[in-house]
Amino acid sequence: MGIKKFFKDAFEDMKESAKAQHEVDKAEFEAVKAESKANWEEAKTMSKPETRKALMQEERDEKIAQANARKAAAEQRIEATKK
Repeated sequence: MGIKKFFKDAFEDMKESAKAQHEVDKAEFEAVKAESKANWEEAKTMSKPETRKALMQEERDEKIAQANARKAAAEQRIEATKK
């Protein structure tokens, strides 16, 4: 009787584990599918010259703003050392 129960429990555990793994696999597949679609949409959008130019200009503006902030911080440090 003990061995029958052991195998019955073991197969029941394997069945539950397989169901849980199937749910994980299904969720991961949906995530990859969504990421793939997002990549496709981004690539399709970037193929338009006006969109690409606007994005590049935004990146340049952001870099200029960061550089100006670094410059201002450096100038404050210079002023602090002069006092």
